[in-house]
Amino acid sequence: MTDPLEEKPGRSPANRSLERGVEILRAFRPGSELLGNAELADRTGLSRSTVSRLTQTLVGTGLLHLDARRRAYRLAPAVLSLAHAMRSGSTILGIAAPKMRALAEARRINIGLAAPDRDEMVYLESIRYNRRVSLRSVVSGQRVPMELTSLGRAYLAVAPEPRRKALLALFRKRRKGQWPTLAEEIELAMQSVRQRGYCAAAWQPEVVALAVPLRWEGQPRYALNLSVSTAETVHSVEQELSGALLALAADIEGALAKQGVT
Repeated sequence: MTDPLEEKPGRSPANRSLERGVEILRAFRPGSELLGNAELADRTGLSRSTVSRLTQTLVGTGLLHLDARRRAYRLAPAVLSLAHAMRSGSTILGIAAPKMRALAEARRINIGLAAPDRDEMVYLESIRYNRRVSLRSVVSGQRVPMELTSLGRAYLAVAPEPRRKALLALFRKRRKGQWPTLAEEIELAMQSVRQRGYCAAAWQPEVVALAVPLRWEGQPRYALNLSVSTAETVHSVEQELSGALLALAADIEGALAKQGVT
């Protein structure tokens, strides 16, 4: 469905059609690669007639492929080419990725770079060097919950106040029974970012992650994290690796500033 956190005044009918078409594309996630009009209508909140019109247009523009036998749609290869263009043209990835890889390889850890998208964080890069085998695989383009992860909490700590309040209200509604505990964890994480520059989370079994927001010229744009699959405590991982993460973030921000990236 459309983003409840965004206000979009003065939309023309053409803009509304474009927004609805984007919502159709957003409905496709890992594990739901083939969707029919009825499922797309449920996921987007749009009427079936609107979905039918939009899917025909998206097939015609090469962004969706129709599986005639199953009477359902999947994303077309053109969507992947858009993602490739984004990654290959990203200045921050060009600067950050080599530095991330060097630290990941030297310390045998996992390092990721993510950006906020609505109420989730999207990995732009994920470099995996942790020696211990983990069932969890993280790749570029993967989404993780903002409210549960170190990446998301690092972003929340520096997000503009109106945006943060809207997000917290959404999480409160979504998590209801969990909210008292979750709200305390988020608040402690945000305090940690403000006081120490980073926060920690262990929302997956035996996986500890530390994250720091990346900012320049006062704008929160991304979050950087490192993670390890380990039986050690969060405190032990913080003692061992927080300094390296903070140094990496400072190195990336400094390189971005020198290039005038905003």
